[in-house]
Amino acid sequence: MIKPRRRLAVLSGLFAIVLTGQFLQGQGANKPRIGFSIEATKGERWQTDLSSFEARAKQLGAEVISADANGDDDRQLQQVKDMIKAGINVLVLLPHDTEKASRIVDTAKSASVKVISYDRLVLNSDVDLYVSFDRVEIGTMQAEYLLKHAPTGNYVLIAGSPNDGGAKALHDAQMKVLQPHIDRGDIKVIADAYTRDWLPSEAYLFMLKAVDSAQGNIAAVLASNDGLAGGAIQALREHDLAGKVPVTGQDADLAAIICIAQGTQTMTVYKPVTNEAERAAEEAVRLAKGEKAHADGTISNGKAKVPSIMLKPVVVTKDNIKTTVVKDGFQTLKSINQVLSADQQIQ
Repeated sequence: MIKPRRRLAVLSGLFAIVLTGQFLQGQGANKPRIGFSIEATKGERWQTDLSSFEARAKQLGAEVISADANGDDDRQLQQVKDMIKAGINVLVLLPHDTEKASRIVDTAKSASVKVISYDRLVLNSDVDLYVSFDRVEIGTMQAEYLLKHAPTGNYVLIAGSPNDGGAKALHDAQMKVLQPHIDRGDIKVIADAYTRDWLPSEAYLFMLKAVDSAQGNIAAVLASNDGLAGGAIQALREHDLAGKVPVTGQDADLAAIICIAQGTQTMTVYKPVTNEAERAAEEAVRLAKGEKAHADGTISNGKAKVPSIMLKPVVVTKDNIKTTVVKDGFQTLKSINQVLSADQQIQ
């Protein structure tokens, strides 16, 4: 038989355990839970975004649940449904298909989950915030840079995925710059197409056909990102044209920075993605707490004027690699120089 004093001690201990459990449960309930749905983490870019986002969210006391849809729209929808069941307060969505992703937003909103459209704007949907870089500015930078280095001749345009609204915005901006020069007859676009899922292999095949059709007479290649540029450069290399034809890019991937140092790629557009990811994490936590997002403008997605945060991109050439991507810690001199010859080294 348990003595009264001992019984009291046991009951007090059990009461303390229950209280502690309730306290910890309360702490977990107050901790923001954020879902980060990524269309696919293949390649260098999105891995960097996710790592930076998770680190900043953790600093702010939030929990992050992430998922990689591997380029599958239905899988991305199901993964978001699973996140909602797991109790997320805010969804940060990097969509595979910017039109089909509206159903993902609808699903989240029906569960009272706030949605941040990350890097790509989900069209015709009620997203709460859009965080990205200005696609129009990027496309303008690429086209203007090419015109300075190749004011006349045959141009090849390699655009991104036809399912990505951002790819269309880039292409439209590029054409707005090029059109007056086309109309004057200074340049001629001999090949122009969107590229399935931004695949370098598709860009490679497209560039091979363009080179063959023009019998090697190519003045410039306007590739919308670094992966596409890499595919195009490989095709040019096989025709002994690499380094002789200006090629644009975007993202400042390590392979692209190395190509710029070697002279086979002319420029890339660096988007300080760590800033983008960290800002998205900060805004996600803010929304999870019921606060208003700190947007600096709005942009139409076809259904609503979406509060937006547009960050500034930077042109990177061989001359400023060290003062841009290296200075920011996005790439390192060691990783760049270890594959360069002595005369190509970035000092």
